[in-house]
Amino acid sequence: MKTTMNRRTVLMAVSTVALACCGRADSEAIGEVDTVFQWLGPDHKIVVEVYDDPKVQGVACYVSRAKTGGIKGGLGLAEDKSEASIACRQIGPIAIAGALPQQEEVFSERTSLVFKKLRTVRMVDAKRNTLVYLSYSDRVIEGSPQNSVTAVPVDRAQPIPLKK
Repeated sequence: MKTTMNRRTVLMAVSTVALACCGRADSEAIGEVDTVFQWLGPDHKIVVEVYDDPKVQGVACYVSRAKTGGIKGGLGLAEDKSEASIACRQIGPIAIAGALPQQEEVFSERTSLVFKKLRTVRMVDAKRNTLVYLSYSDRVIEGSPQNSVTAVPVDRAQPIPLKK
């Protein structure tokens, strides 16, 4: 009895902390399409959101991903599939806030109540003066090999500053 209560207490504490600190990244909803009708709760759908790179002005990333509906989805308890697609584009003059690390997570969004996230990592291809964005899903125990990649070339007259 005591062990069961301790496990429940720990799980509730972890869940509370995870929900408090790991919410949505700053995204803007662009649109959605229904994929499967549900009698109870919202339909399954594909959502499209846009994220602005916080350190590279003039670059926006469009991410499409599956969103689970039904009763669990409506209550926020469903685990979304690990499938996503990303397309990043130059939407204006590129201005880089400072030296960028070779690789850095730029966006993260929960896709289940606690244990799963959709992540986007920016990598710098210095030789080609290009920003590469990788989108993938992970879990606390086991991630998914499904991923999507896109690249934004930067004018060679504007070298990408790298952290040493």
